[in-house]
Amino acid sequence: MKIRSLLPAAMTAALALPLAAGAADNPKFSKNEIAIGVLTDMSGPYASLTGPGDVAAAQLAIDEFGGKIDGVPIKLISADHRQSADVSSAKAREWIDQDGVDMITGLGQSALGLAVQALASSKKVITMNTGAGSTDLTGSQCTRYGIHYSWDNHAVAVGTASAVVEAGGKTWFFIAADYTFGKSLQEQATKVIQAMGGKVAGGVRAPLGTNDFSSFLLQAQGSKAQVIGLANAGADTLNTIKQANEFGIVKGGQKLAALVMFITDVHALGLPVAQGLQFTTAYYWDRNDASRALGERFMKVRKVMPNMDQAGTYSAVRTYLKAVQAAGTDNSDAVREQLGKLEIDDGFSKGHIRPDGLFEHDMYLVEAKKPGESKSEWDLLKINKTIPANVAFMSLKDGGCPLVNK
Repeated sequence: MKIRSLLPAAMTAALALPLAAGAADNPKFSKNEIAIGVLTDMSGPYASLTGPGDVAAAQLAIDEFGGKIDGVPIKLISADHRQSADVSSAKAREWIDQDGVDMITGLGQSALGLAVQALASSKKVITMNTGAGSTDLTGSQCTRYGIHYSWDNHAVAVGTASAVVEAGGKTWFFIAADYTFGKSLQEQATKVIQAMGGKVAGGVRAPLGTNDFSSFLLQAQGSKAQVIGLANAGADTLNTIKQANEFGIVKGGQKLAALVMFITDVHALGLPVAQGLQFTTAYYWDRNDASRALGERFMKVRKVMPNMDQAGTYSAVRTYLKAVQAAGTDNSDAVREQLGKLEIDDGFSKGHIRPDGLFEHDMYLVEAKKPGESKSEWDLLKINKTIPANVAFMSLKDGGCPLVNK
């Protein structure tokens, strides 16, 4: 009896030895692993823009790193944020407190992105937001550990609104998503329009996930504005455009300006409907050799080309891992210091991360091709203009981050 009772304890001790030895071999890495969390929309209106594509992009970056750094494994976990700041914050807290997550990315909705950034930063965990638009992420609500990676509302508004006003679209009416993102996007576009001598005739707010935009479109139509600005994204933008075409709004002389649009939206609409639409993007797969190579690698996994959120997630994870490698640890202070030193140059974009956490890089004004101009399924866009990084994004001085010495 005495021998039998000792066996389980002896076996447990023996099994624990390799784990303890392994952990001791890498004292600079918490829990002897590098844990990355992708918190994204898996089932809501932005699922086609982010969702499984974000997870696949993050895994692609990890696989290209060989799945480990200095012998320490890289672990990826993911969850559906369900378009809720409360759900997102609860999941982020669980990941940080129980799973030891070192970095959280995705976060494709402004309100929840701000909530998770604040929570994670209070626990000294890095966030790299690749899907939200609010400039507050690196402005009034910036944090030491918060990074805004792919694009922001100022960058997309500068490109699209400027092009439309220059082409004669002087009066605008907005249909905006009724939460932080939509409000911020409309505000940024309005500044551009008014600075160029244009006028905003009015606007209306539509709840996230609205299926019927008829009442909002009728108000826009009744405004007699030359341009109807769409300050929404994902399924909301697609539904607005489709219903505007059904109402004959474009045929009636008004133009649509989608302030946030993605190649996946154009693919879903089809070129007969989308042709001529101009919008601003951080990434187009057919821009150069590096972007094409990234697009082809992603295509093998997902059978679609990545949009700017998904390509941004790939780049953010890749950049984070490079910073961890350079720091020799997953300590957030050391990694954040390295992130500020890196010159980023990959298939997504080229640039640097500023002291306020903004990844500053060029943006591109693109236009959906006519059906006859397209040579393949994803040959959908042409680049009309490159918007330099220092024009696309607000300066450090104007950004308003209280952590930055001006």
